Amino acid sequence: MSSLNSKGTPWAAFQQWLYTRNMGSRLTTLLFFLPPALVLFTLFVAMPISEAIYYSFFKWKGLTAISESGEWRGWGNYLLVLKHSVFHTAVLNTLKLIAVSLCIQLPVAMAIALMVAEQGRLNSLFRLIYFLPFILADVVAGLIWRYVYDGDYGLVGQISRFFGSEGYYPLADKNTAFNAILLVTIWKYTGYHMMIYIAGLQGIPKDLLEAAKLDGASRWQTIIRIKLPLIKHAIQLSVFFSIIGALQFFEMVIPLTNGGPANSSHTIVTYLYQYGIVRMRVGLGSSVGVMLFVACVMFAFMYQKFIMTKDD
Repeated sequence: MSSLNSKGTPWAAFQQWLYTRNMGSRLTTLLFFLPPALVLFTLFVAMPISEAIYYSFFKWKGLTAISESGEWRGWGNYLLVLKHSVFHTAVLNTLKLIAVSLCIQLPVAMAIALMVAEQGRLNSLFRLIYFLPFILADVVAGLIWRYVYDGDYGLVGQISRFFGSEGYYPLADKNTAFNAILLVTIWKYTGYHMMIYIAGLQGIPKDLLEAAKLDGASRWQTIIRIKLPLIKHAIQLSVFFSIIGALQFFEMVIPLTNGGPANSSHTIVTYLYQYGIVRMRVGLGSSVGVMLFVACVMFAFMYQKFIMTKDD
């Protein structure tokens, strides 16, 4: 009698429903793994974003509860940021970083990848050498290059004295500070994009390259008409990472210049850090964070929709 009654319980009905709708255990996997992922996403992504949007409408230092010391400003923080000359400099520097990444860093990475993509011990050694800078943490790389740029003891100072001039400090000159950071960026991330291109080049069928060679195609024609079109998706991915990385560029600026001199080397994220965290203007920093988040999401969505999914 009890076995008959158990068949009509909600648990038995759920078991029967799960048995018929499981779709090869996919539904069971979803029920086990989706709730923890949703909880983590809510705690560490959705809630911080929502709080940042809320705080961006207040003038608040973050030292006490927002209900006690927060002053409602509406869109005031956003208008203040958009009128701030340092923010204009930060945006311009970020655009410079994007331009240098797309016009210098990625072509250099592609040229190196085309030279060392073939299998071989010597090429493997060169790939390791070019990739080593990327292994270093950004802060460590910044500290190393800060010493290199030092006008007293660094390489730049030694070169200056070799030519009979006084030690030069590129990081102390507002006209050259961010250009020095751009040089470090090229050195640091070229190897990363090189590896992306090498992975794409090594996936090209050898038969296709041999057929092109038999047809009399030159090395340049093979690169332009065969290799580059076949690694189109690797190039698209590399461009995406370059732009998103430039929008979020932060760690290397702090040890090199900390945004100086005279706020000339700020990026958007270092501006957020300096004016939102260091100066305890949480509402202002939140507004910058919200604008940066919207820019990244819009770019990622548009790039995915019109570039990544576009087939020739």
